[in-house]
Amino acid sequence: MVGARITVNGTQAPISPAAPHTTVLDFLRERGLTGTKEGCAEGECGACSVLVARPGVTKPTDWVAVNACLVPVAALDGQEIVTAEGLAAAGEPGTPPALHPVQEEMAVRGGSQCGYCTPGFVCSMAAEYYRPDRCAHADPADSTDPEHGPNGFDLHALSGNLCRCTGYRPIRDAAFAVGQPADDDPLARRREQSPPAPVATEYVRDDSAFIRKNTLAETLAVLRERPDAVVVAGSTDWGVEVNIRARRAGCVVAVDRLPELRELRVEDGHIDIGAALTLTEIERRLDGTVPLLAELFPQFASRLIRNSATLGGNLGTGSPIGDSPPVLLALEASLLLADADGEREVPLAEYFTGYRQSVRRPGELIRAVRIPLPLSPVTAFHKIAKRRFDDISSVAVAFALDIEDGIVRTARIGLGGVAATPIRALTTEAALEGKPWAPETVETAARVLRGEGTPMDDHRASSLYRSAMLGQSLLKLYAQTTEAVSS
Repeated sequence: MVGARITVNGTQAPISPAAPHTTVLDFLRERGLTGTKEGCAEGECGACSVLVARPGVTKPTDWVAVNACLVPVAALDGQEIVTAEGLAAAGEPGTPPALHPVQEEMAVRGGSQCGYCTPGFVCSMAAEYYRPDRCAHADPADSTDPEHGPNGFDLHALSGNLCRCTGYRPIRDAAFAVGQPADDDPLARRREQSPPAPVATEYVRDDSAFIRKNTLAETLAVLRERPDAVVVAGSTDWGVEVNIRARRAGCVVAVDRLPELRELRVEDGHIDIGAALTLTEIERRLDGTVPLLAELFPQFASRLIRNSATLGGNLGTGSPIGDSPPVLLALEASLLLADADGEREVPLAEYFTGYRQSVRRPGELIRAVRIPLPLSPVTAFHKIAKRRFDDISSVAVAFALDIEDGIVRTARIGLGGVAATPIRALTTEAALEGKPWAPETVETAARVLRGEGTPMDDHRASSLYRSAMLGQSLLKLYAQTTEAVSS
């Protein structure tokens, strides 16, 4: 489509002649906006982050930081982005631009040394600066949480941004020093207006195409005609394939802005979560009402990734080490799969059929994830990895138990990283149900849990370690529940 355009720092720019697989990062750098850097090309360093105007949760628009190295520029046709250069206000002719408050604090507090990562930090920091519900503590002296500043700044907003020379303390100091946006701040005022509406896109160059339709029905019709098409939402997985493995697709179909895939509905008997809602949107909309998901989200990659990643994408890839499948298995979730002929519901426990394989047919999409209600009252998510945050699981275990009068009435346990697919620990569930929630029961079940799955040796962990962590996770859950009762 010749007319495909993107608004960059307030100015419209044609996407052509970029190829459909061209990332936002490469597009910006080719236009001279070299503040946006490539550090890893995998969405793990944050040097490439930019701000995108997205539908807001509490205001019409939120400024959201995303990894420009992963998103194809065609995916932002008709959309609006701001780079680190665009944050600075234009000065009088012949004078340098005035620094944005975030840039000013980074400068005066020594938050930048070599400067390579600084633009990415600045954009992630600006996204948190403009978060509508960020507010200062009534008494800054009461703020003792090292990860939340007296100005209400959530330091997790910077997760996914790496600095190798400055050190993180001055960057944290800058984050905790920023105030509230001024009344005449143009980006703050921009939040009161709706973000650009999604536009239908058919961007074709050199025998490859990027397609976005306005409705689910139109999208499913394309997938029927092109069953070989790659379906993308946040591109957090496909972007890595493009960058690191040089994968190219003859046809990419975007579903991230389809309204039918962006609904979140709480109804009698279940919660439906649209497959194209980002994890950040789900987290903020649910606001802790599904405790097991609330425990998952902070441990899922980084905020930069969660701003783009979706449940539909995490399940669609079929990875055995995805963090959401164990949680959704424990919640007894099912998937609503749609194609041009209609829709069907498949229990997640029956969805995976092999390594990165599933029952999903060619031309079929995950429309929504359905979680039955009521929720089990005892839940936990244990992620075993080498880093506390922003790491791939060696083992992931999710628990959802109903314990009544000291007896385990139901137990649901989801496992990741111990088999070719995410699995339910059915034998361990049976060892718990109908038994007292007591040390003898838990120790017996923990021995059973160590034998679930077929863990393997790899660079993340040995099979023996994985098995040991399975059993230990159940013992940890018991210790946590008894501690909660005693307190």
